[in-house]
Amino acid sequence: MLLFGVLVVFQVMSLPGQFAYMAEQNPDLAHLRWPLTAVSVFWVLCVQVVIVSIWRLLTLVKNDRIFSDAAFAWVDAIVWAIVAAWVVLLGMSIYVVIRSPEPGLPLLFFLMLVGVAVLGLLMVVMRALLRQATTLQTDMQAVI
Repeated sequence: MLLFGVLVVFQVMSLPGQFAYMAEQNPDLAHLRWPLTAVSVFWVLCVQVVIVSIWRLLTLVKNDRIFSDAAFAWVDAIVWAIVAAWVVLLGMSIYVVIRSPEPGLPLLFFLMLVGVAVLGLLMVVMRALLRQATTLQTDMQAVI
């Protein structure tokens, strides 16, 4: 819960303030203030969705209900949050590749795209494993 609270403060105060400061210090980049603020706040929102979903999944584990249909909604929320963050990162990557004269920043964005994609694919695999485990537990309960 503390991490969630810190992220809310970060989302509401720190990010908008940081990009306002950036616009004051670099007037040539001032046009990026609101798009960067919106994208950053959105990414923090995606992280918050993942945190809440993991918290709910841990509650299901604690209550011995992880192998139920309720778990799939929370796993799906994690997957969709990662997909949404990846799509926005892809859009930013395209913008950076078009506008950047140097190869370093586009390469960094490419590595971040690959990293988030791997995380998303890992969650898809974990969802499939949860589905199989749920099916197996249901079958075992039917036998017993």
